[in-house]
Amino acid sequence: MIRSYILLLFCVTLWGSNFVFGSMLVKQFPPLFLADVRLVFATLFLLSYAWITKKFVKIKPREWGLLILLGLIGTLANQTAYFNGLLTTDATTASLILSMAPIVTAVLASLFLKERFTRRMQIGSVLALLGTFCVVGIGAGLTISKGAMLIVIAMVTFSSSMIIIRKLTETMHPFISTVYSTTMGTVFLTPAAFFFLDSSASISHEAWAWVLLILTAIFMQGVCGLVWNQQLQVVGTAKAAIFLNLQPFVAMLVGFLLLGSQVTATQAGGSLLIVTGVLVATVRSHRSAAKQQTQRITGRTESM
Repeated sequence: MIRSYILLLFCVTLWGSNFVFGSMLVKQFPPLFLADVRLVFATLFLLSYAWITKKFVKIKPREWGLLILLGLIGTLANQTAYFNGLLTTDATTASLILSMAPIVTAVLASLFLKERFTRRMQIGSVLALLGTFCVVGIGAGLTISKGAMLIVIAMVTFSSSMIIIRKLTETMHPFISTVYSTTMGTVFLTPAAFFFLDSSASISHEAWAWVLLILTAIFMQGVCGLVWNQQLQVVGTAKAAIFLNLQPFVAMLVGFLLLGSQVTATQAGGSLLIVTGVLVATVRSHRSAAKQQTQRITGRTESM
């Protein structure tokens, strides 16, 4: 379980950095064009890896339906809302709004996946959300705007996609489900990106912008997508989603290191609350762990 938490932390660290990198890239490329090019590179990476490792499998009718939903909700709607929202919403405010995803995901998981939203997870979520507000809510000041509403849509569609992915991985291996869902998302997003591309839109010719775009595509959408979907099966959707509360802290830290953004004492204290909340929600006591282990052993013995 510790290994799974470390891998989830790795994903969230990269995703938290993505708020800053996304804000930089959206100034160099049109939003939908940026989202589509990133998906194309992520898809090429995943398809190449699947072809080399011979992981392709036949898709069942039920899985086709889930993949189409993922393409429409988890990619087309999510990426469109996210990158258009970043045009008028700063990275830290966006990270605050998206940090609500764990609560939304946990509620959806309890409704559609029958996963328990335990008291420990509830307390951890409240602490993390309080810390999130301290990190960026007090310092940045939330305002209701078109950009903020688009980020809200991105948050809801992301939470919904986690539920769909969890259902898909019941019958399909997490790796190949990531490959197929990313490919399906690219199929839906590419026509929209070119249809809405303004002829007067400016596309960067800077080498650093294209390198950053390709690297973030491969690592944040390709590698992290694989790792995250695999760990959903290990720790559960609701508990994994709580790690997303760390994204504002990472966004704040990366913003400070790369952009020189000011970090206040209130934000630093809020970051500590975020980390505490995640630990409360995810780290089980030794007694609880031992009890569950005993129950598993007893269950195996009785079934023999």
